[in-house]
Amino acid sequence: MVKEERKLDVFTRYLTIWVLVCMGIGVLIALYLPDIPSFLGRFEYAQVSIPVAVLIWLMIYPMMLKIDFASIKNVGKNPKGLVVTWVVNWGIKPFTMYAIAWLFFFVIFKTLIPQDLAQQYLAGAVLLGAAPCTAMVLVWSYLVKGDAAYTLVQVATNDLILLLLFAPIVAFLLGIGNIPVPWMTLLLSVVLFIVIPLAGGWLSRVLITRSRGLDYFQNVFIPKFNRVTIIGLLLTLVVIFSFQGEVIVNNPLHIVLIAVPLAVQTYLVYFIAFGWAKAWKLPFTIAAPGCMIGASNFFELAVAVAISLFGLKSAAALATIVGVLVEVPIMLSLVAISQRLRHHFPVLSK
Repeated sequence: MVKEERKLDVFTRYLTIWVLVCMGIGVLIALYLPDIPSFLGRFEYAQVSIPVAVLIWLMIYPMMLKIDFASIKNVGKNPKGLVVTWVVNWGIKPFTMYAIAWLFFFVIFKTLIPQDLAQQYLAGAVLLGAAPCTAMVLVWSYLVKGDAAYTLVQVATNDLILLLLFAPIVAFLLGIGNIPVPWMTLLLSVVLFIVIPLAGGWLSRVLITRSRGLDYFQNVFIPKFNRVTIIGLLLTLVVIFSFQGEVIVNNPLHIVLIAVPLAVQTYLVYFIAFGWAKAWKLPFTIAAPGCMIGASNFFELAVAVAISLFGLKSAAALATIVGVLVEVPIMLSLVAISQRLRHHFPVLSK
């Protein structure tokens, strides 16, 4: 029997390289074509950049198309996997992110990062920690040969919780860090970048499935958007880094300093979920995707909200972009780790 090998496509596999290229393009625009970011900066409403909002919708809408909320009816199938996912994502992850980021930015890296920048970096880290992965986890689940149907249930229920808890958790943690919380902007961000894309994805699924059938929706309509999310992300990075060029050129070390606590947090949360899943003897096909959901971030949402709350030129937005930079290589390493640790979990009998 030939063992099936699952791989990312070239575009996704080298996402970190594309991110670096777009960062470089953005910085070059900032240095040599400053009129471009100046022009784009004119189009704002309630601190929300309209061009960036459009690009972010391009990122998020295709991911929402993949979420089948009808799968929630299957929550009774091995509820322990859902409990691990929910508690790790909402009861542990945001708070460990805050603690780890605070430790590094205000203690370990205290002499390397000015306090005002440290607060902004902390805010960006909080936004990442409060936004568990939505769509990319479907890729990670595929790579570890997880239970696709159960992963959909985990993701769908997670998105519903996101609607309720994202804003309160972010506001609470930013308040602890003495970072002003513009509540109206935060709530507007939740509506723009969670509610509207979710509603749009759900409505598209319902209408297209009724008119053309589920097979057409899954195999024809959704694949049309396969590249849209990543292209939207990369174009957003070009725009953001065109505003961040001067900061990056003056502080290249800060990119590394931001990446360190984000990496520590990712591995920590993964192994917390791993230990719990192992203790509860969850099957690997449910445990592995659950661990991935907690470890990875909905970085598209974090970027969107950081821009809305603090602006395109903010250090908080830069911190969320570093989250994009480290996400793919770290998650690929966790896919490999998961495969090596597969024997710690029971196998579901067929």
